[in-house]
Amino acid sequence: MTGPRSRASASGGTPAPTPRRAPGADHGHAAALAPVARYVWYAVLLVLGFLVGTAGSLVQAAWFPAGLLLALLGSGALFYGARRATGNQVGVAAAGSGWLVSVVLLSFGRPEGDGLFGGGLGEMFFLLAGMAIAVMCATMQRPMRPTP
Repeated sequence: MTGPRSRASASGGTPAPTPRRAPGADHGHAAALAPVARYVWYAVLLVLGFLVGTAGSLVQAAWFPAGLLLALLGSGALFYGARRATGNQVGVAAAGSGWLVSVVLLSFGRPEGDGLFGGGLGEMFFLLAGMAIAVMCATMQRPMRPTP
């Protein structure tokens, strides 16, 4: 026998206990981060959500059928990536908040009457489908991790 117990019994001592993790301590990446780093990560996701929402608004209006699909795929990738990176719903909420603020701000228009969104069906579908994708990513279950 060459395990830790056989070496400890050969030397006459008791084996050192192996450190155990608390059950459920390894569920997400954000749980392992310090609180300040976690809040910085959420702020980065908020800004990234704003940028993806702005880019999606421009792309979906420029190339209607394919641009709408591309904008929704980009938004979905952001929301799913935020869920996987943080391991909780707060990451998706941060990215979704930035996304929603940018889309709403771009839909207002200016006092002269100029606006980015024309108020058509594509713009409304982008707004509603993007919010639905964010909700789906926020409410999905955590992936099961294999136990060693």
